[in-house]
Amino acid sequence: MRYSFNNYILDTDRFELSQDQQAIHVEPQVIELIVLLLENRDRMVSKDEINEKIWGGRIVSEAALSSRIKTARQVLGDDGASQKVIRTIHKKGYRFVASIEDNEAKQSTEHNKRKTDKPQKPAIAVLPFINMSSDSEQEYLVDGITADIISHLSKHRWLDVTARNTTFGFKGKQVDISEIANKLDVSYVIEGSIRRAGNRIRITANLIDATTGHHKWSEKYDREINDIFALQDEITEKIVARLEPEVGFSERHKVLKSHPANLRAWDCFHLAMYHFYKFTAEDNLQAQKLFSQCQRRDEKFGEAYAWWAYALILGMVYWDIEPKQEALDEALKACQKALSLDDKNATFYALEARVLLARKEYKLAIKANEKAIALNPTLAVAHCSLGDSLAYEGRYDEAMIFFGQAIDLSPNDPQLWAFLTYGALVHIFKQDFESALDWTTRASSIPNYQYWATAHSLVAHAYLGNEQDVITTRLKLMQECPHFSCGFAREKLFFLKKQSQIDLYIKGLQIAGIN
Repeated sequence: MRYSFNNYILDTDRFELSQDQQAIHVEPQVIELIVLLLENRDRMVSKDEINEKIWGGRIVSEAALSSRIKTARQVLGDDGASQKVIRTIHKKGYRFVASIEDNEAKQSTEHNKRKTDKPQKPAIAVLPFINMSSDSEQEYLVDGITADIISHLSKHRWLDVTARNTTFGFKGKQVDISEIANKLDVSYVIEGSIRRAGNRIRITANLIDATTGHHKWSEKYDREINDIFALQDEITEKIVARLEPEVGFSERHKVLKSHPANLRAWDCFHLAMYHFYKFTAEDNLQAQKLFSQCQRRDEKFGEAYAWWAYALILGMVYWDIEPKQEALDEALKACQKALSLDDKNATFYALEARVLLARKEYKLAIKANEKAIALNPTLAVAHCSLGDSLAYEGRYDEAMIFFGQAIDLSPNDPQLWAFLTYGALVHIFKQDFESALDWTTRASSIPNYQYWATAHSLVAHAYLGNEQDVITTRLKLMQECPHFSCGFAREKLFFLKKQSQIDLYIKGLQIAGIN
């Protein structure tokens, strides 16, 4: 509900107060007080009722109540002398007396329009984490982690994250998830708790589907406290990096289950992402078609352009799309289109970097990835992409650091097999073949991994002289990719510029008996 008075707007759904379209930063408890008085403006609200509603029945001093009333008046341009907004009823209570615009019908129409036109971005509310410690001084840590999660999560610009001032209005309250979903119009709620004992801390985070109440993800972190700020950064980044893929997974499957007859742009996008993450030639083509359909339905949908470009590049690297310059140009143009729509979107820079990498423009790819990480440090795909970019420049040790960070940030990422496969290739370039085998073994244990993991394993076994393993792995590779050959490998390694890297790889295949 939105109330308008004296150039102010109070949005009770968003729990926000603004004047002349400028948000006013005010304590949540003060907003609660204004809402209580405004919604009961046809009568006086007694001091006892205010105590009950605002302080939960706790006994508070007269000075505390007077202080909150004074602050409420100040933010509304009122004072104790004029009392043009909040009037004092001597020794009894208070009443909201400002004139409210009669816009109920207009709001109903606007609400219905918003429901029709509303972008299908997943909306998320991060509730204030609960301090489970007996020490009230830990509240600063609890509030800090909650605020940091909101801040970091909002950097994933395909998500709609409820503002901190709104969700902190629920701090210390027992609330029902469905109630929050209706009040804030969100699809997901993140809640958690923090417990500290001595020099150890335990942080628990949960992702809940607000429409069903079902837990979609839960994780627990136990740490020793050495540097509290470093710990706060580490835990926040880990939580956010794990949350974002989980929300994406949930959204994709909601579209699949609902089978909407008329696909809207966001439906097209999530259905495209579903096919994208299947990692087959057929699904890759279907993903490209759906991304293109998404572009036609909403020409300002940046994600549709950037992810279409990446799908096209993967089709070149793994499947039947020929890496022609014209196609590479189209992919880069699509990424630039996405960035023209939102130049603060970290994912767009990371996907542009994948295209630049395919074009052998490694230095530009490094800059794009660095920009992506600066905008969103929790974006695992950007760390992986930077690892690739550095590797093809021959900076192998630096590259492995970023592959490790990508895996650490998002150990359940739908592209985890790719992180590991790319890392294995770097170990081959370093001629650390034992480590390459370790990474390919981990990649091959993940569903939907691609044949390149097996090919890398074959090269490593060949250089190590593991004759029986070469025979077994070669057979496996030919089952996964029957037309694999040295010529095929050269074509698919089109993104490599250093001839020494290509020669090393092809020689390994030849030693393994691949013609």
